[in-house]
Amino acid sequence: MVSPLRSAAEDVVRLTTSIFAAVRCCPAFLLLLAVLLPGLVRAQSSLSGVVQDSVTHAPLAFASVFLANTTLGVTTTEQGTFTFPKVPAGTYDVVGSYVGYRLAKQSVTVGTAPQQLTLRLGPLANRLGEVVVRPNPHRADDYRKFVELFLGRSTFSQQCRIRNPDDVLVDFDVEKNELTASAYKFVQVDNQALGYRIKYYGLQFNTNFTRRVVSFYGQPVFEEMTGSARQQRRWEANRAKAYYGSVTHFLQSVHDGDLDGAGFLAQRLRIVPNKHFPRADSLRRQLLRERMGAAFSRAEQDSLARWAKVPRAFSMLYTKPRPLDSLRRVSPDGQHVFLRFVDHLQVSYLREGPDPNYQIRTLLPTNAPLPPSDRQVSQLALMVPEIEIQPNGQLANPLAVFTDEYWGFEKMGEFLPVNYRPPVLPAAK
Repeated sequence: MVSPLRSAAEDVVRLTTSIFAAVRCCPAFLLLLAVLLPGLVRAQSSLSGVVQDSVTHAPLAFASVFLANTTLGVTTTEQGTFTFPKVPAGTYDVVGSYVGYRLAKQSVTVGTAPQQLTLRLGPLANRLGEVVVRPNPHRADDYRKFVELFLGRSTFSQQCRIRNPDDVLVDFDVEKNELTASAYKFVQVDNQALGYRIKYYGLQFNTNFTRRVVSFYGQPVFEEMTGSARQQRRWEANRAKAYYGSVTHFLQSVHDGDLDGAGFLAQRLRIVPNKHFPRADSLRRQLLRERMGAAFSRAEQDSLARWAKVPRAFSMLYTKPRPLDSLRRVSPDGQHVFLRFVDHLQVSYLREGPDPNYQIRTLLPTNAPLPPSDRQVSQLALMVPEIEIQPNGQLANPLAVFTDEYWGFEKMGEFLPVNYRPPVLPAAK
């Protein structure tokens, strides 16, 4: 998941499978998550294979195999074989994990035909000598920053806990102004708001405070918690709340061709860099360097205040809703849907207001007025001319999009598995 500092300095999220980023995703956290709507028949098929030692090709019994970003996980037999009998159509990372071995990952696209694959895990024995752990006298502070940036600040994020903090390696590079984190095996996050236990394998977390960018990547697997009937009802309600209005919900509605019915308003947003900003920013920084540690005169204070008000960019919002055909391209055979649009999109979810903890911040400060408080307002930009939206709602390449504002605020607290199925909302009157 790639995201700007949305939790400590909540800004932009670039989405990976973990996205978000997002970051949900996105946002990456990571988080582009897929959904299969009830009542719609989607293709599915079986997926089977074997897990082996990459050197000897011997089968690995009782290894863990899971589809990243889902609740689908199995254990291999004594012969090292595994089977997923029903996998919804889409592209997945199949991940194998075994004590004493590196993770193995293989991307597969599931359609209607059964598939088989072989996962070969490399032993860790020959690499142990390369691991160097440096003492970190500031670990407590660095770990707190990591937790805030990784979990987020939303109401649901505040109900998330990392259960194995000692397994997380954090380090801060003063020269680069970067905070990094990784894990020996996985980071376990218990989300009491949504009722999921998430094991985040292969975590690679990076925060650059100068560029205000957070990125994290890995292969998470979800396990549903057990609880009382009352807890189950609360979890189901919170999961639906997390899903509706999310970037996944938006992408699914674009794929299915029903933006209005899903409660979304998409508008064209044009962002133009301010040619006067570089000079104003340069003068401000120069004065701060020259007067470091000294008092500013009244005139200097006025200059700093004036330069600080110069926006990086100007935004122009086109109030007319974007028609569906301006947001997507459908292949001639009707089998493929591509996300495609010009400039940025401002996407508003009209059926719910923002989280009480949300504070509007953006990577590119502009002259734009504050959005209405009765809706969730996000920005979306494409990094490529177009990208395919798969039948399960995921993008073929989650890094192909860039999000800001509300979608950048939501993180692990709203993180749902790809195979989550939301309830059908009643039609708006």
